[in-house]
Amino acid sequence: MSETCCGPDRMSVGEELATSVPWSPSAQVAEVGVVRHVIEQVAVPGGVHYIGDMHGDGKAGDGETPVHAVEIEDFDIDCTAVTNEAWSSFVEATGHVTEAERFGYSAVFHLALAADPGDVISRAARTPWWLGVRGADWRRPGGRHSSLDGLSDHPVVHVSWNDAVAYCEWAGRRLPTEAEWEVASRGGLPDARYPWGDELPARDGQGAWPCNIWQGSFPDANTREDGWLTTAPVRSYRSNGYGVWQSVGNVWEWCADWFDPGYYARSPRLHPRGPASGSAKVLRGGSYLCHDSYCNRYRNAARSANTPDSSVGNAGFRTASLLVA
Repeated sequence: MSETCCGPDRMSVGEELATSVPWSPSAQVAEVGVVRHVIEQVAVPGGVHYIGDMHGDGKAGDGETPVHAVEIEDFDIDCTAVTNEAWSSFVEATGHVTEAERFGYSAVFHLALAADPGDVISRAARTPWWLGVRGADWRRPGGRHSSLDGLSDHPVVHVSWNDAVAYCEWAGRRLPTEAEWEVASRGGLPDARYPWGDELPARDGQGAWPCNIWQGSFPDANTREDGWLTTAPVRSYRSNGYGVWQSVGNVWEWCADWFDPGYYARSPRLHPRGPASGSAKVLRGGSYLCHDSYCNRYRNAARSANTPDSSVGNAGFRTASLLVA
């Protein structure tokens, strides 16, 4: 796993004693006929699709190759990431306590910090722009002096893979597989680098930015040419050909699969669902911290991962339908 833009794992930014805090799901299983999930969905056609890095952009350790065929059934996927508003409804209904709240801290990007100096319990050794911040969680994404004011339509962050699964169980949904996520992100453009095509229009000063990534000199100066330092509303910019909004940039998105950089070489063609086990779960899509100078993972094919209990200020999720063969 890379800790550049996807964020450090729980151990990298946490206190040693905090790792012993147990976790157990507090969600309720969805009742038949009860609509709990309010995020709009879009249909993604099944069939044979090709996934993987078709442009030579990826890092070898991420395992984006070989390009390979996958055969999947039709499914639906959320047109946006799950928002703070939707997550709030889940918490109100279930009393769910996130792992960030249970552990008492989460990872915050240093320029987004809104907390007392004493709340910073650590810095990630290899990526010192990531801070372990006591009191940071989904309600207070920058720390104890932040809030969700004006952020109801932004993606929820500081939710772990385990938290996302708890939401899915309550909502009668699931996390998309990695293959499904990439097919949905491509939006019907089978070999494109990005959801809209092969070029980033604003890179050379021409056109508007099509996604929320970093502009300027990382990690200390963001010019905010795309309008945002951290998260943007989930319907910013434009959707792809399937109606999927912001699958790249903005926030990393949890997928169902365990991560293995060698998996593509042995992945089954029919309904691939990742390795049977592992230590980290797949994250896709990049985030507002991605930049060509150090992390170009805001691409359809880009892969990353983190431990299932980790939470950071630039990772969320979207859900998919339960109809899996």
